[in-house]
Amino acid sequence: MVDDDRGSGRRERWDDGLIARRASERAAAVAGESERDVLEEDALPLLGGSYGGPLRTRLDALHELVGLSRTRVESEALAEAGRVLDEAAARQRLSSRHTVIALAGATGSGKSTLFNALAGVPVSETGLRRPTTSAPIALSWSEGAAGLLDRLSVPSRLRRRPLAGGAADAELQGLVLVDLPDHDSAVTAHRDQVDRVLGLVDAVIWVVDPEKYADAALHERYLRPLAGHAEVTFVVLNQIDRLGTEAADLVLDDLRRLLDEDGVALGEHGEPGATVLAVSALSGEGIPELRELIGRFVQERTAPERRLAADIDAAAARLRPAYLADGRSGLDERSRGDFADRLAVAVGAQAAGEAAERVWRRGAIRACGTPWLRLYRWYERLRAHGSTDPRLDSPVEDELTARQRVEQAVRIVADEASRGLPTPWAQAVREAAARGAEGLPEALDELTVGMGDPAARPPRPAWWPAAVLAQAVMTLLQIFGALWLVGQIVGVVEPGLLPPVLVMVGGIVGGPLVEWACEGAVKGPARRYGQEAERRLREAAAACGRARVLDPVAAELMRYREVREQYATVVGTRPSARVVGGLRSGASRMGATRAGVRGR
Repeated sequence: MVDDDRGSGRRERWDDGLIARRASERAAAVAGESERDVLEEDALPLLGGSYGGPLRTRLDALHELVGLSRTRVESEALAEAGRVLDEAAARQRLSSRHTVIALAGATGSGKSTLFNALAGVPVSETGLRRPTTSAPIALSWSEGAAGLLDRLSVPSRLRRRPLAGGAADAELQGLVLVDLPDHDSAVTAHRDQVDRVLGLVDAVIWVVDPEKYADAALHERYLRPLAGHAEVTFVVLNQIDRLGTEAADLVLDDLRRLLDEDGVALGEHGEPGATVLAVSALSGEGIPELRELIGRFVQERTAPERRLAADIDAAAARLRPAYLADGRSGLDERSRGDFADRLAVAVGAQAAGEAAERVWRRGAIRACGTPWLRLYRWYERLRAHGSTDPRLDSPVEDELTARQRVEQAVRIVADEASRGLPTPWAQAVREAAARGAEGLPEALDELTVGMGDPAARPPRPAWWPAAVLAQAVMTLLQIFGALWLVGQIVGVVEPGLLPPVLVMVGGIVGGPLVEWACEGAVKGPARRYGQEAERRLREAAAACGRARVLDPVAAELMRYREVREQYATVVGTRPSARVVGGLRSGASRMGATRAGVRGR
């Protein structure tokens, strides 16, 4: 009904002559063909539905990897991965029963002649003029490939069908063969078209001739960079009719040697890899074997997935330096403990504990000591410092030293955490540590002030009043004995030297004994008090450093571990070989390769 409405609309607009009516009929026919293609595409399952479990897992992991790495890894390194994801999504929306194979080659290699030989009819222009092919020409053996050809930007006027529909080529149903311009063309636009199409097709057939099969431009620009795509690569030595049997064997062996040097795996002995064979497009030698190999390859319908898997491998190889560390990385308990120790030194935890211990002992001894000794110590302090305050202000140099120690502690822990990490993640760890270090010295100062000075008001033990009372008794005995002697001297008290002397000696000896006993008794409690003060300050400094530095660093390390796991999933594993009809295709291809030479 839609077509009828459109047709009637066109007839109303184009009713002024024969040419207009013919144009309307052609437009209606094109529209009908396009709608049939769309209906056929809708009737087929999307390519995404046929993605295998491992490939789907790798794609999901690559998507997660790109998302987690956008702010850590340079955009240039992620560009290839993003392109692979875009191409995977674009290919997923198109036909899954078509395999797009590009026919690429150098000038004079006979590429267009081979294209016509596979088509069975002259489709691509051949001749001595170079370059002969100036734009991609598509040959489709079945309908429903319009979307794929639109993706390749092949014009409608250059889309062909072999043998008026190709019904006789049942083994090639689903094949879309694209004849590309020469990759060594003098026209830059032609080379650009070759590079663009090669990045979009499912497989490629490289056509070489006995004269240019070792061309450095071919091997360095295409075969070597695409070595990982060997499973979707055919290398065809054309024009063997110009060589003898022995010469053809030598050239073919040398071609395999060059491919091996390029890193291109060859499909020999049942192993997956590139197919290498010799043909003559002009005489037809080896063409049936090539058609059979292409037919099997197309009927497998795994070329898009294998091409995509090879693209993922290439993207993963480029991203490898950004995700694989050299050895063990991260923070262990030793590094965390050393960081806490350095912060404790910076805030003076040990010095504060020792000061608290000294103040505790000094206070106890002062309270329990003889008054004459306390008076002497007060005089010594006054003479030494010019002040009665035993605590001196911290000099500015100490504050600067503490700040430098904090910064050094952060640098050391950042270096230890980033050691062995890839450059982007090592830089992220250092930046996280640097952000945490901003304001850390001030935070530690505030923490120290908030906790108070443990040496300001030390606690008093339970036996302290008894010791003070005992010392007071010893002092009173000294005073009483002295007054007793004075009374005897002035005649107020009856003479008797021994009793007052004994009382005075008892007070004089007992005072130091009480002080000595108190000094021995306060050692243990004072040490415990100093250790407790040091522990609290150390733990507070460690908690502050952990919240500001270690936790952000640990978060970056956790993120790195996540992306490393995703990268391991992206790398994945590849199937060992492709199986066709119960036989490994590598073996069957190799047999056809030999037959292509010896069949002459």
